[in-house]
Amino acid sequence: MFKKVVIADSLAPIVDNTFSNYQDFGGGTLDVLNKKKPSHNTPYNQRFGGWYLSSSHNFHPHWGNSLGRMIGDEIKKDDAIVTLESDKSSVEVPSTFEGVVDSINIKIGDKVSKGDLILTLSSENGTKQKQETIEKIPPATEKIIAEAENSNGYNNSELDTSVHKEIKVENTQVEEHNERLEIVENNNDIDPQETKEWLESLSAVVHSEGPERAHFLIKQLIDQAYKEGSNIPYTQNTPYINTIPADEEIKSPGDQNIERKIRALIRWNSAVMVVRANMRDPSLGGHIGTFASAATLYDIGMNHFWRAKSNKFGGDLIYFQGHSAPGIYARAFLEGRLDEKQLDRFRQEVYPGGLSSYPHPWLMPKFWQFPTVSMGLGPMMATYQARFMKYLINRKLIKDENRKVWSFLGDGEIDEPEALGSIGLAAREKLDNLIYVVNCNLQRLDGPVRGNGKIIQELEGIFRGAGWNVIKVIWGSYWDPLLANDKSGLLVKRMNEAVDGEYQAFKAKGGLYVRDNFFGKYPELKNLVASYTDSDIWKLNRGGHDPHKVYAAYHKAINTKDRPTVILAKTIKGYGMGKSGESINTTHQQKKLGVDDLLYYRDRFDVPLTDEQVKNIEYFRPDENSEEIKYLKKRRLALGGYIPERSSFSKPIKTPSNDIFDFMKKSTGEKEMSTTMALVRMLTNLLRDKNVAPRLVPIIPDEARTFGMEGFFQKIGIYAHEGQKYEPEDSAQLSSYKEEKSGQVLEEGINEAGSMASWIAAGTSYSNHDIEMIPIYLFYSMFGFQRTGDFAWAAGDSQTRGFLIGATAGRTTLAGEGLQHQDGHSHLLASTIPNCVSYDPTFHYELATIFKEGLRRMHEKHENIFYYITTMNENYSHPEMPKDCEEGILKGMYKIKDFSKNKKNKIQLLGSGTILREMIEAAEILQNEYQVDSEVWSVTSFNELRRDGLETERYNLLNPGGEKKISYVEKCLGKTEGPILAASDYMRMNSDQIRPYINKSFYSLGTDGFGRSDTRKNLRKFFEVDKEHIVAYGLSILSNEQLIASKHAVDAIKKYKIDKDKPMPTKL
Repeated sequence: MFKKVVIADSLAPIVDNTFSNYQDFGGGTLDVLNKKKPSHNTPYNQRFGGWYLSSSHNFHPHWGNSLGRMIGDEIKKDDAIVTLESDKSSVEVPSTFEGVVDSINIKIGDKVSKGDLILTLSSENGTKQKQETIEKIPPATEKIIAEAENSNGYNNSELDTSVHKEIKVENTQVEEHNERLEIVENNNDIDPQETKEWLESLSAVVHSEGPERAHFLIKQLIDQAYKEGSNIPYTQNTPYINTIPADEEIKSPGDQNIERKIRALIRWNSAVMVVRANMRDPSLGGHIGTFASAATLYDIGMNHFWRAKSNKFGGDLIYFQGHSAPGIYARAFLEGRLDEKQLDRFRQEVYPGGLSSYPHPWLMPKFWQFPTVSMGLGPMMATYQARFMKYLINRKLIKDENRKVWSFLGDGEIDEPEALGSIGLAAREKLDNLIYVVNCNLQRLDGPVRGNGKIIQELEGIFRGAGWNVIKVIWGSYWDPLLANDKSGLLVKRMNEAVDGEYQAFKAKGGLYVRDNFFGKYPELKNLVASYTDSDIWKLNRGGHDPHKVYAAYHKAINTKDRPTVILAKTIKGYGMGKSGESINTTHQQKKLGVDDLLYYRDRFDVPLTDEQVKNIEYFRPDENSEEIKYLKKRRLALGGYIPERSSFSKPIKTPSNDIFDFMKKSTGEKEMSTTMALVRMLTNLLRDKNVAPRLVPIIPDEARTFGMEGFFQKIGIYAHEGQKYEPEDSAQLSSYKEEKSGQVLEEGINEAGSMASWIAAGTSYSNHDIEMIPIYLFYSMFGFQRTGDFAWAAGDSQTRGFLIGATAGRTTLAGEGLQHQDGHSHLLASTIPNCVSYDPTFHYELATIFKEGLRRMHEKHENIFYYITTMNENYSHPEMPKDCEEGILKGMYKIKDFSKNKKNKIQLLGSGTILREMIEAAEILQNEYQVDSEVWSVTSFNELRRDGLETERYNLLNPGGEKKISYVEKCLGKTEGPILAASDYMRMNSDQIRPYINKSFYSLGTDGFGRSDTRKNLRKFFEVDKEHIVAYGLSILSNEQLIASKHAVDAIKKYKIDKDKPMPTKL
């Protein structure tokens, strides 16, 4: 009896072939089918919707039909006869009858539907039986098919075969990926078989078409899943393994044996330098553990990647991690740039020849290029340095030489907000000249960085999310065989499971501990290292200590285009220090090593020293003709010279002619303007000077319209690395928002920290790019030193040249903006930076005189100073420049008015900024209403007066028998009549700075206390710096000095309704 085996599925399958030895089949079309039909290993999103016959079972290669079943074969019940594949999964269709194959009605590649006849069976005795159509398949298979239907929403009428393209094969052998793929058991996997098939498909694509194709297909799947409404959990992480597979690593061309020896000597001398310093005096401090963890990271860069500045090349720029400084000195010692005496002066800089604790260009101006402490500053400054390099290139001020900016930082340092604060800008601007190297030694000062997590995975997610190229260098070469033999993925699973607190302990407690606690979690993993000794397991190295892995990562980084790169290198803090400091929580504070520790360190790195030399804690430098020294110098010669090294070959910028500033010496008459607007007019004039114009770098944190600078948008353009891809909304206006690739204005957005970093990059361009630039950063003065004081300090250390403009200065002048905006102390903060020259001018001619002198000093005479100038947004008329006042303006004060009509009592009134105008009006009231004369002095800089006073006082004290010098403030006020009253829109401490250098009664007024919103008039009354309070206080001072009767002061207090019982503003 015959039985018909019929498809009972409601789908429309397609029969497909997956056999590799298709050439053995009979039939004329099988080879083509094998090529043009999607295979079992084809990713699902490349297949048609529906089902495919991928194979039949009990394959006989000599048989002439492409199904693989032979006429005459015996079929038992539940034997699989065909395999069907759909977008969702693969299923086997079993037979529900027993019998012998009588005929076969389909072939591989056919599309089949419900009710289609597959084959006919007959009983063994050949009797014919009633024909039956199989309308049911086993429940398990039915379930899989149903899942496929539900998941894909399959409809036969909607089947789109347009994506199927025929591929012609001409005499090409097909290489199958036959490596067995084992799946790690996952309790959450409801269908392990399906999972395996998906992974096999993906693996086949990776091996046949490459990882980029696989990445594209995965992205397409994710996109489709989102379109279908699937809520996919977001992740930016890849498995906890190296980004670059071992077989794709670019090999280092260096001599690994010699480089290992050089690295060992640098490690040794670095540690010895710190130990010797602290034997002299334990208070000197220092750090051994950080460089010990990072030595390979620096060594590979120095030997193979970092190109020095020369007369033919601008040089790569390296921001060295601050705590690694001893290692950089140790290398310079081998290079012959530093000697033993200098190493012995580590952290002892009072006398010449000492070495600074961290990178400090101010202290070592020919060695260090960039300060990188406080922690967190280095990465942000490096980012804006890389961006400024692109800015100069796009403005055609320097050549594009494919230079790179490298920033080294620690994983603990990442917690500083500034450390990650600029990574979005780096990605947006496609800074492929920027490379971060994060030394992930898993420890910060007190303990683990992320004991309960993984800092590398966390940072990978952050940087990948921002659009960076992320290269993880986690495992060293000794792990490669283990990972290659990890067919089940269990090793990677264990790597993913362990947290950093465990990894720290693994490297602190030895090979047996690792065997039991890392590999021992799973018996299969323990078997994987069964042939390894505990010593072998201990030697399983981390990627950041493997020169091969580091070289491959650096090579990939420098060849990455259109995006920045971060290298996350896993290392061990205190590497090589043994029990005294290797991977233990106290490592960072370790600055002493005993004899046993030093002997261990020597042996660990094969340093060629005798026991006696180790006990004497001697440095070691091979002979000049040794292979190590020759190799080291040869490598640096090939890369252009030594690093770090600081130099400058920039040409000075000639100070503009007087006519550029002359208009600011004339009276504005009835026209009122603010000093901020006067500055903008002056900058507009400077743009007409052919020497100065191209070098001006206006930097604005999204406040151009506040400062009246929107005219610059059209005049010189806003820098944008891609130009302007849109027509701005205000394109019809004269001051429309124009972005261009050659734009001059750096519009930084609401970003004071980034603006400061940008200003530092521009202000050090004379050294880093050998071109003098004039950066002018304008900002709300409250958001300058107070918000970014650490950057201002680093600017001084960097010897930055440029102008900082506090463009909305004064606690009362800013009026309605309130407490957090009103600045009453920025000049005091500026006074803490030794090479910051600060001024608070009132009138336009003062501003012009100060600015011109700043250009001369910084950009013509190359003085390593920077200027802080406050300007106000209060409009008033400006007088003509008085005669012979230029010297006084620059030194800090000059007499602007003399009220001597009454020839009786007199008071000296010192005013600064906008409060000078209150002083002048108060002087008029005193003269006209109280018959008190006065001299009014414009104080442009209390800070400069104080510095002069300090120097004068010091000289006089150190020369007790010599002729006394007289301070400038004493020259101005020493022979005047009457007491002194000083006032500014800043805290009283601002004017109190000059009190010690005046031999007269001195009183001050100021804006101590929190600001608040109100009109300027009301605020000046509240802070007691308005003309009425100045009059009342002036009369009271004269009364206190017994120069007038107290009645006058009492009357004035009543007249001006001054509440004498009101608490000090600091208490309100």
